[in-house]
Order: sequence, then structure tokens, then C-alpha cells
Amino acid sequence: MSKVAVVGGGAAGMFASIFAARNGNEVHVFEKNEKLGKKLFITGKGRCNVTNAADIETLLANVYANPKFLYSAFYGCSNDMVMDFFEKEGCPLKIERGDRVFPLSDHSSDIIAALERAMKKEGVKIHLHHEVKSLAELKNKGFDAIIVATGGMSYQATGSTGDGYRFAKDLDMKVTDLVPGLVPFNVEGEIPKMLQGLSLKNVTAAIYDGKKELYKDFGEMLFTHFGVSGPLILTGSSFVSKQIKKGPLRLVIDLKPALTKEQLDARLLREFEEGKNKQFKNVLGSLFPSKLIPVMIDLSGIEPEKKVNEISRAERETFINLIKGFELTITSLRGWNEAIITRGGVSVKEINPSTMECKNHPGIYFVGEVLDLDAKTGGFNLQIAWSTAYIAGISV
Repeated sequence: MSKVAVVGGGAAGMFASIFAARNGNEVHVFEKNEKLGKKLFITGKGRCNVTNAADIETLLANVYANPKFLYSAFYGCSNDMVMDFFEKEGCPLKIERGDRVFPLSDHSSDIIAALERAMKKEGVKIHLHHEVKSLAELKNKGFDAIIVATGGMSYQATGSTGDGYRFAKDLDMKVTDLVPGLVPFNVEGEIPKMLQGLSLKNVTAAIYDGKKELYKDFGEMLFTHFGVSGPLILTGSSFVSKQIKKGPLRLVIDLKPALTKEQLDARLLREFEEGKNKQFKNVLGSLFPSKLIPVMIDLSGIEPEKKVNEISRAERETFINLIKGFELTITSLRGWNEAIITRGGVSVKEINPSTMECKNHPGIYFVGEVLDLDAKTGGFNLQIAWSTAYIAGISV
């Protein structure tokens, strides 16, 4: 029996502690907050997107940083195993659009409660309000193995202040550059304020550096008082984090991606024909959400009171180009407090992918967000936490 310390009582720390204890070890979890799972509680807007139910190859395809490193972990602890774990611990799950998995209750607290029940059952000792200053402190207390599960830098209000990176640097381990991941954008001008709260579904967003396309995808986005957010935008942030440091980028939104320009022209002509004596501002209700209409009129350059039968072909063409290419200038990423994840972290070259143990420091393991691993939004990042934690837990 080994004496095992787990630093951090978040998703990865709790999961690792359960399997380390099941392996016959005496396990202690050290958490600096007043409760466990503080970040887990707010994830997925409080619903907790536990994992993604896609096959393993699809999971790996949605990992941006170092997917090959995760082969052993994902096959050793699959999404099916994770779902089975929570169901057995009394937390029924459901699968939603995009294979995203949530607790049936829609309450993240049920996920945390299931983990806490399992920890209690396995005899894990929990130390709240206990901040670990250095790994040497734990070594001196007689711990044979240490699992570092301190999280990244995102959502700092939950206690993620980068302690694990400091521990790694103390061991002369490489830590790659850290940037906020899955984070909203600041946008130039007044348009975001005018559209604040508007959610656009089924649109295509592309981000360009000059004419070079950096990212393009289809989905849902949201306007906020400072700029843009929503799944489509958050995913895009992971593709442009380096370039945006050098200067502003172009965000081009296709508001009607299902229609070609010709089909859109035919649709406009139909709308104009049906309301030929109406003013331009009064025929757009079936095309756009009401909040968007004044902005589209303003950007079109067409007088709002102009009768639609007086609108020229050239004006119509300009309007179609606007619908297919609604352009905004993104100036910067939002900060760590709004980032869902951390991009960068402890270099995976320092870690054994089959055990999560440091190659040069036997008995020390790193799991979860502290590692240089990150993925798309949709439950993939939590799967990284569960899988790496499980592998470390069964290896100590």
C-alpha cells in the first residue's frame, strides 16, 4: 500500500483519487477551496457536459493539442467507461445534439455528488482549505506518490491560478506557452452592443488574417456587449490565439449558408414581389431576427423607407454580399476569467502516456488541464481530464 497525495479536488483530482484508492492505496486529496469541484459546478452553464458519446477516433480528432499522446488514455478509460461510472454511482445521463453527454437532471451538482460518494466509499481523505505550496512539502510528509491535478489558468475565480506549472518548473520540466482557450472575442465598433443577447443559429463563421483563412465552421454564435461568443466562436479562438496577438483579424459571418447567392437572390425577389409596395425596412422580417434588421439596413446603404420595387439590381447584389459576408473586426481574446480551458501546459514530452508519470521524476504524476492538452468544446476537454486521471490512478 502506497500513501498517495492528489493536489487539486477538481474533475481530474477527484477521479484520480477514486481509482488510486480502489488500487489499495491510502489517498489524500488537498484542495485549497472550501469545496470540491468548484469549476465543475459552473461548466456547461451549470449543466456539466460530462463527455462526448462519439467513438474514440472522433474524440481524438477533436483534440487540438497532442492527440497522439492520448491514445493510451482514451483507450484505457473510454467515454463509455466514464458514462458507466456515473450511471453506477447514481447519476443517470442523457445524450444531446452533437453527442454531448449531460446529467439527466441538468445539474452539475449531481456529477460532483456522484464523485464525492465514490470517494467516500473508497475511503479517500479530503483536506479542504489546504493549499499545497510545493511538492517537497508533501514528500516530507511521507507521501510515496503525488498526482498533480491543479487545473490550468482558466476561470481563476474557482482557484485555477497555475500552481501546477510552478510545481513543474520547480522540477525543471518544460511548460509550453499558456494562452486562454475556448474564449470569447472583443470586437471593434458599436455593432455588438446593438446586437447584445442575439443568438444566431446555423450560420458559418470564418476568421481571416488578411486574405488567409485561419478557421471556418458552422454552428451557433452569440453577440455580447463586448463582442462575440457561443460555441462557434469559442472553438475558433483556439485556432487564432497566436495570430490575434499580432493584430486585429476579420470575422466573416455567412448568415444564410444553406443558400447560394443565386438562391438568395431568388428568395429576395420573391419577398420583394410579395411586398412590392412596402418599404425596404418592412420586408425583412422573415429573413432576419428583429434585432438584426436595423443593423442590416444600416450596413446595406439602402434607405429604410425606399419602396422595394425601386431597389436596383446593384443594391440587391450589395445586400446579398452583406448577408453572405457580414464582417466584423475582432481585436483581442477575452481574459483568463472567461476562458473555458487553458491552451498550453506541462509538456507531454516529459510524461509517460501510459501512466501519466513524469519520465525524470518517478512517483510524480500530472493529469488533466495542467498538461499541454486541449480540445474542442462539446465534452472533449472533460474526457481528457477523466482519462488522464484514471490512468494515473491505476498506476500509482
